Amino acid sequence: MENQTIQAQELLSKWGLRNASVFRNPSVPLIYELSMSQPQSEDPTVRPDSINSTGALVAYSGKKCGRVPKDKRIIKDEVTGRDVWWGDVNIGLSQDSYNEVEKIALEYLNNREKLFIIDGYAGWDSNYRLRIRVFCSRPYHALFMKNMLIRPTDEELKKDFNGDVDFYIFNAGPQTIQKPIEGIKSDGCVAVNLTERKMVILGTQYAGEMKKGVFGVTHYLFPKQGILTLHSSANEGENGDVTLLFGLSGTGKTTLSADPKRRLIGDDEHAWSDNGIFNIEGGCYAKCVDLSKEKEPEIYNAVRFGAVLENIEYYSEETREVDFTNISITENTRVSYPLEFIPGAKFPAQGGHPKNIFFLTCDAYGVLPPVSMLTPEQAMYHFISGYTAKVAGTEVGVKEPQATFSACFGEAFLALHPTLYANMLAEKIKKYDTKVWLINTGWSGGKYGVGQRMSLKYTRGIIDLIHNGELKDVEFESFPIFNFAIPKAAKNIPTQILNPKNTWKNPEEFDKQVLELAEKFQINFKKYEDKATQEVINAGPKF
Repeated sequence: MENQTIQAQELLSKWGLRNASVFRNPSVPLIYELSMSQPQSEDPTVRPDSINSTGALVAYSGKKCGRVPKDKRIIKDEVTGRDVWWGDVNIGLSQDSYNEVEKIALEYLNNREKLFIIDGYAGWDSNYRLRIRVFCSRPYHALFMKNMLIRPTDEELKKDFNGDVDFYIFNAGPQTIQKPIEGIKSDGCVAVNLTERKMVILGTQYAGEMKKGVFGVTHYLFPKQGILTLHSSANEGENGDVTLLFGLSGTGKTTLSADPKRRLIGDDEHAWSDNGIFNIEGGCYAKCVDLSKEKEPEIYNAVRFGAVLENIEYYSEETREVDFTNISITENTRVSYPLEFIPGAKFPAQGGHPKNIFFLTCDAYGVLPPVSMLTPEQAMYHFISGYTAKVAGTEVGVKEPQATFSACFGEAFLALHPTLYANMLAEKIKKYDTKVWLINTGWSGGKYGVGQRMSLKYTRGIIDLIHNGELKDVEFESFPIFNFAIPKAAKNIPTQILNPKNTWKNPEEFDKQVLELAEKFQINFKKYEDKATQEVINAGPKF
């Protein structure tokens, strides 16, 4: 430990940090011990860490229980000024303002009694992986990133992490900004310096900012090497066939990727190179609302020693049994755990070129087919669109279905223009003959409140037919307005549901609803038309 401390101090000197107690890549048990001995936070909204009945570390992020996209800033310089997709997603910050932010963070970290250094990789393919170094003061942040980054072996630590690395994170989240800084609108900031390969966190203790910060960096750096970054889950069949699943919240991405007949490669972040696909992360960060052993046994059983439960309530302080139905702190309750906690997960977490891609959408209007086969141009159009719908109860004020569009199914993390990622996707699906399917896991027989949610049994059945190759050989017909190719019949799937119009009692009302949704697609896509080809624009709905 003494030699480890000396090495850690050498790494700190570059940043002017001189902390007496430095813990570089501490073991999980040691992080637990340090967490239990951590003094009470000065922030009254942050409760002390604890341990639940199954051995997971329970921690609280304070008043911010989710990412704060409006506080994210990208440093705008000569290089990033030319290629970053500037706008509501990527808001610029000057180098001078960044320097002030970094100074505040380093001063805060330098005055902590204990400082943690976590080293790890982003990316399982050793040809492309990034070396990441995290500086933080909270034990739970250290364990979180120990889980989420790919953990180096002792040999790799000596070889790859004894000097400078590819990207640094300075997490001073408990420290707020106390003075006006040009370009910053609140007391917090997540400032990403893509040129200098650094990220600073102030004013938020939500651990997910670190995870998504790394993901955003890969969205900038990987495409420059011809690697497509993907906000998707991935799994692999017995014959080595890989499937990617895209989908926004509530579409079933996590549920459908956890297939007992297939090995999980990863649940959230992937990249696609000339070698195939690879997971960017070493762990999972799953939602916990209503988590149960019956519905999601793999995730439920991963809540054990070494996992981090974030912003969760107990049934009672005495038993320390978690109440997964309680959302009094936040609806965004989470658990972080290493990938190896999932039975049957694949190691190394990479695979060949995808045979199938699923775009999952929860269409609350009840008009999209349960399965549609897309042309490459349609795949680009719907990848750029990233459609799903919110229903009543998901957000305050939502009483009717609301269309939601998130470019590339992960707009918040895109560093470059969405059409760049879509063009890369089109090139790869053509080169590797990948089939792309749009899967509606939403409503059938009417919109939300009238129809019923698509049966999970039928959705799984459709996906199984695609995986075993039976669906591509059936007879298809054209679905009007959207011009999708949809199957006329499919084994063990009721023929009636394959064309959604057949499930509606009022065909005229169905036609009206299709037109309304198509118009929403067209309006949304206008902001991308200046950089999209005419072929892709033509692949959208027409009426």
